[in-house]
Amino acid sequence: MQELALKYGCNPNQKPSRIFMADGSELPIEVLSGRPGYINFLDALNAWQLVRELKAATGLPAAASFKHVSPAGAAVGLPLDATYRHIYFVPDSLGEEMSAQACAYARARGADRMSSYGDFIALSDECDRDTALLIKPEVSDGVIAPSFSDEALEILRAKRKGTYNVIKIDPNYRPEPIERKQCFGVTFEQGRNEIDLTSDSLFENIPTVNKEFPEAARRDLMIALITLKYTQSNSVCYVKDGQAIGIGAGQQSRIHCTRLAGQKADIWWLRQHPKVMNLPFVPGIRRADRDNTIDIYISEDHDDVLAEGVWQQFFTEKPEVLTMEEKKAWIAKNTRVSLGSDAFFPFGDNIERAHKSGVEFVAQAGGSVRDDHVIETCDKYGIAMAFTGIRLFHH
Repeated sequence: MQELALKYGCNPNQKPSRIFMADGSELPIEVLSGRPGYINFLDALNAWQLVRELKAATGLPAAASFKHVSPAGAAVGLPLDATYRHIYFVPDSLGEEMSAQACAYARARGADRMSSYGDFIALSDECDRDTALLIKPEVSDGVIAPSFSDEALEILRAKRKGTYNVIKIDPNYRPEPIERKQCFGVTFEQGRNEIDLTSDSLFENIPTVNKEFPEAARRDLMIALITLKYTQSNSVCYVKDGQAIGIGAGQQSRIHCTRLAGQKADIWWLRQHPKVMNLPFVPGIRRADRDNTIDIYISEDHDDVLAEGVWQQFFTEKPEVLTMEEKKAWIAKNTRVSLGSDAFFPFGDNIERAHKSGVEFVAQAGGSVRDDHVIETCDKYGIAMAFTGIRLFHH
């Protein structure tokens, strides 16, 4: 198939719409179910590149959750402990021997469930039964993977009354080294961003007093940088334990990226607080209502779900408030977090904010006229920072 007609473009009024190969070759994808749209394909193809690179960098199955051409989550397939299984709502029926691909998806989808609502999923490896069972109850637009087991395909084809989008991509497909796109009738052309983000050379320039990057931190910083390579700029990414826990995308100011992503990282960590883990939800609460209730309960707007006459909609008994003091004390326990940036930090305020969310390792391009201030701020907190010399803008 050389081209595929789409229902419409970004919006219903943008017709006609299609995807095709300009050189007349076959499309590297096959639609196995559903009818993916313009934005679905943008998410799918960007997400596929991300998980393919994560797999190549770590040797582990990878997954990504994409929304509006930026990742809401990305992760590799490390095992899930009891806490992760709880906050990611992994059903007991899957057992502790859940596949590595399913673990990667649970992490990618679960780290920021609010942003992942209605996502497009990418998997680096075959979509198996375990992964399909995790996808089945979630609100999602579709999934792209190099292959699907028969059982997984049967599960996914039954999702959303048979309209769920399932795309198979040729894992051997490699695009041309030059890419093009149009804006306002003008054609733009550039070389593809094929930068290698797996080299130890990323950690050769370490200007901080602390120069120690443990193996886990190096892995997490690679995950951060590869994730940023496919995140709309400006962007920063907090990573811990093989998963993005806070992504700030598309902000005009880098400090706002750092604050946004840091807030998401804090929410991820607060979801592991005993008060949140033990919230007494009413039986049968919808997944979206549960996720939204957790988000509000953690926030300063907690009275919106705890007010008299309201809490009964969500809980069997009224929970105690998670106080500001309790939240600060819990967030202070988060450590060993890694932070990547798609370009240099212009001021030390980014490090000040990152430190509040447990960041101990940083990788950024360097090259600001205030690098000295950034280094000084890192040294104040004992943070190890590498200047990669690499900018990762993505538009």
